[in-house]
Amino acid sequence: MTETWNASDPAVLALPSGRLVRGRGLRRPVPAGPEPDFAVHLLGRTPPPVAWESRWLRWPDFRLPADRAAARALLEEVWDRAAGSRVEVACGGGMGRTGTALACLAVLDGVPADEAVAFVRAGYHPRAVETPWQRRYVRNFPALQDAS
Repeated sequence: MTETWNASDPAVLALPSGRLVRGRGLRRPVPAGPEPDFAVHLLGRTPPPVAWESRWLRWPDFRLPADRAAARALLEEVWDRAAGSRVEVACGGGMGRTGTALACLAVLDGVPADEAVAFVRAGYHPRAVETPWQRRYVRNFPALQDAS
């Protein structure tokens, strides 16, 4: 197990449990400092390779994940790994899809679903979660104890 992010690093969201997850826009350079141990790329097409372990979740820009069950499983994995590793969630611009995924992680971490978008906008970026359907997706994303 490696160390997690520093809570004061840019674009790092601190979840109520203390887990730290970095959000990022892939169209920007990789931030200075340590690399992620694991990254999830939320893109409509295959992402470019990176030097660390990563997974691709097909998620077109301004839309929702193509496979919601796969999205759920991968976000649960991100949440689990964030307990002791540097985990990054990234899309093209780092706002809509990344913000939506971070809000879902907040729900997994115990933030009420109807408060998760505000939580991410306060802790990550004020424009996170860009579309009405992304906000609805977060509101309908059940917490771990609610999932079947």
